[in-house]
Amino acid sequence: MEMFDYEFMQRAFWAGGFIGIIAPILGVYLMLRRQALIADTLSHVSLAGVALGSVLQFNPVISGFVVAIAGGLIIERLRRTYLTYSEVPVAIIMTSGLALAVVLMSLESNLNKSFSSYLFGSIVAVSKQQLWMIGIVALLGLLFFILFRRPLYNLTFDEETARIGGVHVKWLSFSFSVLTGMTVASAIPIVGVLLVSSLMVLPAALALKIARGFLSAIIIAVITGLVGIFSGLTTSYYMNTPPGGTISLILLVFFITSFVIRKLLLRKQRRSRIARSS
Repeated sequence: MEMFDYEFMQRAFWAGGFIGIIAPILGVYLMLRRQALIADTLSHVSLAGVALGSVLQFNPVISGFVVAIAGGLIIERLRRTYLTYSEVPVAIIMTSGLALAVVLMSLESNLNKSFSSYLFGSIVAVSKQQLWMIGIVALLGLLFFILFRRPLYNLTFDEETARIGGVHVKWLSFSFSVLTGMTVASAIPIVGVLLVSSLMVLPAALALKIARGFLSAIIIAVITGLVGIFSGLTTSYYMNTPPGGTISLILLVFFITSFVIRKLLLRKQRRSRIARSS
């Protein structure tokens, strides 16, 4: 295909493939833990890190990465402080991160010029350095989910039971938060700050709606994420549309379509049962 003649498109598809594997898996766990908004929160925190790096004349990619990880750790720490108000840490960190990003960006005029690429993502924004970073994050994430699949599964559904069963709940939760921050920071070049949660939430939401088990939910989420990212990147190239928004809309179409089909199938099954009983 013509678009693969360009090196930046090759990097974009490699990066999209890496993110398309790890982000939906993470999204399934986040949704089951009732923490779907954490991805959105950490994306705003990462934007503050990018702005901070630009102001301090430091690599904004690295600074955004580090600050996103720190944000994930702070959220987890606050979550243990507000056990009965789990949404409070998310609200605190999201508003704080966004406020800091706005203030820092007002101090750095160069950042304002490339602001849209951070907000909505850009294919050309994926550098070789970012590609390596995304690949390493995806590899670490896969190793994490493979090595700790059983304790993480127990922690996701019942934290207290997991603790009684010998799982190091605190350590595992903090590790999960670090991985979430790393994944969010890595996904920003593809879909941008405003849409990064769509890569995690939409494939996971579709999978959890139609899957019959946990493993099948993971597989469906990954397949949906990969197809959505690759088709979104292809569409954005030929139609000259923002890649982040295009990917998110395609994933949304997948979700709505699966929802409608499921409704129709359930209605058909209900009618057949009524016909048999009569």
